[in-house]
Amino acid sequence: MAVVEKTALLDEKMSEVFDWSDSKQPVRDALWNHFMESNGHNTDETEASMKEIDAKSDDEVRSYVEDNLKK
Repeated sequence: MAVVEKTALLDEKMSEVFDWSDSKQPVRDALWNHFMESNGHNTDETEASMKEIDAKSDDEVRSYVEDNLKK
């Protein structure tokens, strides 16, 4: 049986997932950078935030990115 990764969206390029983005970085990296900027570059807090994102479905991640990273 094939294992389906629940958060495959995180490894896609921003520009491939969101028509409003021209970034070639993966969604995972964009979120990491977003969390680092929002918490004063605290790696421990960023890691905790990324663990929360990892637990979300692709739809939930997509919604979070739309609400927080879209400029």
